[in-house]
Amino acid sequence: MIDANALHRRTGALAATLLAMVLAGCAVTQPKPPELDLPAATATAEQNALLEKWWVAFNDPVLTALIEEALANNLDLKAALTRIEAARANVLLAQSYLYPKVDLSAGGSRSRPSQRSAAAQGFPIPVSNDYLVSLDMSYELDLWGKYRSGALAAANDLVASQYYNQTVRITVAADVARAYFQLRAADALLVVLEDTRKTRADTVQLQTDRFEGGIIGQYDLSQAQAELSAVIADIARARQSIQNLESAIAVLTGRSPREVFEPVVARGASIEAATSVPTLPSGLPSGLLERRPDIRRAESELAASDLRIQEARANYFPSLSLTGAYGTESAALSSLFTPQAALWRFGLGLVQPLFSLKDIEAGVESATARRDAVSVAYQQTVQTAFREVHDALVTNRSSAEVLAAETARRDQLKQAEAVAVLRYDAGRTSYLEVLDAQRTLLDAETLRIAAARDSRLSIVDFAKALGGGWDRTQYAVVY
Repeated sequence: MIDANALHRRTGALAATLLAMVLAGCAVTQPKPPELDLPAATATAEQNALLEKWWVAFNDPVLTALIEEALANNLDLKAALTRIEAARANVLLAQSYLYPKVDLSAGGSRSRPSQRSAAAQGFPIPVSNDYLVSLDMSYELDLWGKYRSGALAAANDLVASQYYNQTVRITVAADVARAYFQLRAADALLVVLEDTRKTRADTVQLQTDRFEGGIIGQYDLSQAQAELSAVIADIARARQSIQNLESAIAVLTGRSPREVFEPVVARGASIEAATSVPTLPSGLPSGLLERRPDIRRAESELAASDLRIQEARANYFPSLSLTGAYGTESAALSSLFTPQAALWRFGLGLVQPLFSLKDIEAGVESATARRDAVSVAYQQTVQTAFREVHDALVTNRSSAEVLAAETARRDQLKQAEAVAVLRYDAGRTSYLEVLDAQRTLLDAETLRIAAARDSRLSIVDFAKALGGGWDRTQYAVVY
């Protein structure tokens, strides 16, 4: 005789085992990024705080206004926001599969069969009406976490799009600052070239008078005229650079096509006036992986790709679906909602893939390959981040030394030019020595302006490499 209690216990144990298997299949967790060998942080919390709005450290209201204008109107940023909205819609779509689908259907029809059909021969042709109102429900039980994995992957894609927006924000702020400092350097160079042009024009006039007086020959006059032509060409190049940079800033700040074609860009502190450079953190900030939104984006993309593998693997297992319907149907509209017109239907369906396993295997392998590619991209992103920080640190340390050396060289060459002019006026040397001194001085002045520009650009690159200039919001993965 079968022991009912023993059978009950065995049945309960089997049910518990099946439940545990189902729950294990349903378990979906947020994947973690791989562990990497990272250098130790050396910057302080106070230094880290300077990175949030690094551009204000330049103490240039025009620069601050241009960056704020770009952050509000830049079209790349607006395009990034549309990507966020698209990703948010994809999250809602993926979450919809976790819930039952319920549809309301209603309809009516009136029909009559053909009088020439075999069934109609010798019989009256009926005209029939049919009215139907029904609630239809369908739901696939997510036993193996397929839809949960898809929803969590979509949530990670949403977070990745949000971090992408912040990456664009950092890039836009840095691009505006770079273009602005290049513009101010071009302005400063144009001033130097205009002064040089006036000096060389005076020299040409003086040499012309001397040539006509028989003091110098054609060679000296031609050399002076050639040097004037050279500086006029440099002025044209400098003006071209200024106009191109103005239009670039107009595009970065999101201005209208008319304002891009006819750009008007305000000027603030000049390269000459801004003799000091702001001091940013000289070491590696703590939590660089959290400071850089491009790394956070890569982490989210890596998590999403891991979840896509789980989603693909779930197709190996059977799917269990529930269907049902409840409504009324009647041939007469007046009796449509009577108890006798009620109808209902409930069903349970089980589908186990048999001959499509190769398709599922291909889907899993494809998702795995994508995950491997994203994993490599994540490691490359981290690697690139630390290389950029390293290079920015090196450039930041050397740029001030370069500027000081170029300034000293310019001052020394000014004295050399003055001596060359005195020696030429005294008849102790040829005009070639004066021209050589003037050329060298102009080159030194150009390099000094470039060094002042590069000193400021190094701060921009340094702040960008350290992940400065964005709202460090921790975006949550919610599904």
